[in-house]
Amino acid sequence: MLMTTLQVALGGSIGAALRFLAGVGILRLVGPGFPLTVLGVNVLGSFFMGLFVVFATQRGVTQLNPFVLTGLLGGFTTFSAFSLEAVHLFERGAMGQALAYVVISVVLSIGGLILGLMIARGIWA
Repeated sequence: MLMTTLQVALGGSIGAALRFLAGVGILRLVGPGFPLTVLGVNVLGSFFMGLFVVFATQRGVTQLNPFVLTGLLGGFTTFSAFSLEAVHLFERGAMGQALAYVVISVVLSIGGLILGLMIARGIWA
């Protein structure tokens, strides 16, 4: 149990650092406004989760799930930040943007996961 917890902690710290760096990079590229960083990391993280789930199952390396799925990808993606950004848009009176952000985030994240599953099944099936 201790080793699994340490795997999650290590993966989570790496994922959170990557999310922070993505945020800095996106902010420098496009400036403040629409929450592109959270949207982007949630879609990308969902895509990689789809890839890894199939890879780990096909290759028999599910013991890496706590590090990769819970830690790394859990630290990289963040539903709480997504929720906060949606509420901020709502509170600023940007109802259309808030609704678009929620719908786009959910649809593209699920789409990213499905795409990752399809690609991984094509590679490792």
